[in-house]
Order: sequence, then C-alpha cells, then structure tokens
Amino acid sequence: MAKYDERFKRRAVEQYETGRAGYREVACAFGIEASQLRCWVASYRLHGQAGLARKVAHYSAQFKLEVLERVRSEGLSDRQAAALYDIRSTAHIGRWRRQYDEGGWGALAPKRKGRPTTMTKPLLTQSTSPQDGDSRTLEDVLKENEYLRAEVAYLKKLKALIDAERTAALAKKRKSSKG
Repeated sequence: MAKYDERFKRRAVEQYETGRAGYREVACAFGIEASQLRCWVASYRLHGQAGLARKVAHYSAQFKLEVLERVRSEGLSDRQAAALYDIRSTAHIGRWRRQYDEGGWGALAPKRKGRPTTMTKPLLTQSTSPQDGDSRTLEDVLKENEYLRAEVAYLKKLKALIDAERTAALAKKRKSSKG
C-alpha cells in the first residue's frame, strides 16, 4: 500500500470538492484508486484536516466492540464506520469482526508484542519462602533430584538384567533346538 503525504491528499480532496470532476476523474488524475479518494473525502468531511493526517492508533477492546455494535445496529458499511470513527483502514473493522465472531469479546483485546518470557517463576534459593503453594527449599529440591536420579539408575540396571536373562534364555533355547 502506497503512503501519501498530507499535502497530496489535501490537493486530491480539494480538487474533488470543487465539483468539476467526479471520484474517478480526480483519482485518475492523481494516479490513485477511486475508493481511496472516497475514503479521504469522507474522512476530511467528518474530521477536517486532521482526517488526512497520518495516524498511528491502538484501539482498545471496548472501542472495537463499540464500532462493531454501531455497524450492526445502524447497518453501516465498514467504510462509513471507518469515516465516523476516524479509522484509517476499513480492513481493521473486518479483522475485528472476524476476531469477535471467532473468539468473542476477549479476542478483541490488544495482543502483547514481542517474545514471551521463558522463565515464569523465580528460581528457588536456600531461604525461599513458600510461593504458589510450594514450600520446598532448594535443599529439598536437590535431595528429591538426587533420589530420582538414583531411582532411574536402579530401573535402568533392572531392565538391563532382565534383558540379559531373556537373551541368555533365547540363546539356550536356540542351542537346544539345534542339538
């Protein structure tokens, strides 16, 4: 999507507002889509010069829901709603509608940017106080870890013995069947 500065938008809107040419003729003269010019004109009529200024906005879930409810109740098009609420892209409203239909009100809430943190709980220390219902200290955790390592080693040895016995039994069975 091409970016246009305010002066360019204002010249296009003013040319249309003179009434000498329609959307298509003015849009063709400026090398833009007629639908883009319609959006600029509607925004200019409702919000004045500020309607043509570049806008970086973050919309709250409440605002998004208000826009969607007004679109439904008054039967507004996305373009009309975008002009009324000074939303620069009609695509936002369609995206909000899909999110609301798929996930309800909670899906409209702004998402956190960036990567999620990997460590959710602090490391245990020697003098750790009970947190989240876990009252173990670092010493307790280390003892439990040592016990579990010993248990795993024991189970590995047991499995190795069982496998050795099976292998010996199979070898003995093969010997007896050959002889």
